Amino acid sequence: MQQQRHHHQSHFSAAGPTTPFGSTAVAPTASSEAKRGKRRGSYNCGRCGQPKKGHSCHLPAADESFVADVPSPSDLSLPPQPPRKPYSHLRRALSFDDDVDSSGWGGGGGGDFDSPDPDPDEIDDLVVDSESGTGLCGLPASCLWDILKRLPPPELLSAAMVCKGWRETTRRLWKAAEMLRIRVPARAQVGLVGSVLQKCPGLVNLSLRMESDVDATLLAWITFSCPNLEFLEITTSETAINRITGDELGRFVADRRLLKSLKMEGCSNLGGFALSSSSLSTIWLSGLHSLSKMVFNCPNLKEISVDFSSHENDNTDLVTMVDALGRNCPRGLRMLSLVLGSDITDASVAAIASSYPNLELLDLSGSSITDSGIGMICNVFPDTLSRLLVALCPNISASFIQFATAQLPLLELLDCGMTICDPNSLDSTSEETTGFELAQTSNAKVHLSYQKLIIKHGRLKKLSLWGCSGLDALYLNCPELKDLNLNSCKNLYPERLVLQCPNLENVHASGCQELLIGAIQSQVNNNFAGVDSYYHVSV
Repeated sequence: MQQQRHHHQSHFSAAGPTTPFGSTAVAPTASSEAKRGKRRGSYNCGRCGQPKKGHSCHLPAADESFVADVPSPSDLSLPPQPPRKPYSHLRRALSFDDDVDSSGWGGGGGGDFDSPDPDPDEIDDLVVDSESGTGLCGLPASCLWDILKRLPPPELLSAAMVCKGWRETTRRLWKAAEMLRIRVPARAQVGLVGSVLQKCPGLVNLSLRMESDVDATLLAWITFSCPNLEFLEITTSETAINRITGDELGRFVADRRLLKSLKMEGCSNLGGFALSSSSLSTIWLSGLHSLSKMVFNCPNLKEISVDFSSHENDNTDLVTMVDALGRNCPRGLRMLSLVLGSDITDASVAAIASSYPNLELLDLSGSSITDSGIGMICNVFPDTLSRLLVALCPNISASFIQFATAQLPLLELLDCGMTICDPNSLDSTSEETTGFELAQTSNAKVHLSYQKLIIKHGRLKKLSLWGCSGLDALYLNCPELKDLNLNSCKNLYPERLVLQCPNLENVHASGCQELLIGAIQSQVNNNFAGVDSYYHVSV
């Protein structure tokens, strides 16, 4: 069975001025040279301006002075995407990316650049003349616009150096851009990001992949350059440090009157925050560490996703935070995600249930809730909840997972990864298991026998049981199920597997027995082409 590789959309980086050397180059054509007449060569040095005769210039060549500091368009490519982790920042511990965020980062390609078609009057203003060097062999301006707008930003920066006409067209494309994704290399300065953002005053959607450190200067550039911004996402690499504090983030959100969605990674330096906005409806913050306060004064807030740090020295009082969350957030909240909050217990579930009766998505992955918490969820949200994620919660038994599917008729997605653990071992079930997961397992009430799971549901579309090594029998009767994740279910017996899922499209079974893979192939609609084989071998 082939382990599905989850790739996000391709991305790009754009962290430099219009040309690699900080200036715009316009190449003269033969016709323009003829009009100016024959010109003698310059007798002065092109670097320092001194006469060439008997002169030895001490200044470096232009192509040597900028290479170390300013990336050229050739540097704006993307390295290969690292292997996917079981959960990552801004992912809510999901195994299915399309339910989380469709605007992620991935490998290959040159990026994403969205610019609408110009008005007819603007097209008429773009003069394309082959003799004056402002076009390409008399190419109509509308065609030139249509071609250039398909280029990723690095190539668009290069196209601006072709001629005056192309430079003017690219300038208008930047100005008309509404969506932009940028990867900022580690050696790039924040000012270079600002120079790119200044080209796009009409931006509505901005995604930044930061491989360099982040501070409030970046927020200042965004505030200055993007007055109409509605969607902002800032992701960070493993080596980048996010130094933005809670006060700085609060001021930024208060000043952005049109901002609807804010997603930010690596928020370990926030300390505490109070966000006030009348327009904000979605907020995702990951890597939170040692929070002193968490306040949301956002009347239109519909979705909150906070990912806590798994560091041992984290002194966040999650019980107090969840109680304050219930008092400050509007009751109209639809999606709540509290990932890796190990101190979140059944009492926290009771507070959530009493504060937000209309939740459609609830993610308590990595918490310490038990079967009682699952029972409260089923009692409060039977008419609203469609997505439930309780991965890395080993205090939950298979019987109450089965109970949840019976009591939640609207359920479409269920993630129970690493909940049903192998009773004979506390070791990692796969290479995906982290130290945090092992600590959770060792502190949990591990069930003393293998368990079976029976699920019959008419609307369930995606089910994730990754790492459930304590599961030895599985019976599924889900006519709408399309995606099933059984990665590292190494103790599941082929003869105790029943799949009555006629619409099943994707099955993930890395780390499973070969006989189990054969059993899956024989049961998936008798269509062997629907399942690819892949055997994961640990060395």
